[in-house]
Amino acid sequence: MKTNDKRRQAAYWVTTGLLTAGMLSGGICQVMRISWNVNGMLHLGYPLYFMTLLGIWKILGVTALLLPGLKLVKEWAYAGFFFVMTGAVISHLVSGDGVQAVIAQTVFVVLVVLSWWLRPANRRLDKPAEIVVSL
Repeated sequence: MKTNDKRRQAAYWVTTGLLTAGMLSGGICQVMRISWNVNGMLHLGYPLYFMTLLGIWKILGVTALLLPGLKLVKEWAYAGFFFVMTGAVISHLVSGDGVQAVIAQTVFVVLVVLSWWLRPANRRLDKPAEIVVSL
């Protein structure tokens, strides 16, 4: 393995490790309805059942990213994490929380993009997914 390949693989695992650790801990806290999560969801105006859904989806997404294979499911997990975290950034900003309140969420958006971009060939789709629309 070339030095550049080793560096890329190390960067992938560092970013993916940070991403999955954050998503797993956040997902568990949401499923357990930890008080600061509950207060945050109520502050943003979301129903509490939505927090449980997000928590379960985060845990499933982490599982998909860490298990071998499941290439298409990994793509969906990355997309889900991207939508959840950009949605969190937008929700906090629209609620008037300010830029300081979205630093952590923005870091996770960056981690999602970096992990996706750095993923090794054995974790990528062999060819781009084709979307067929029939009318």
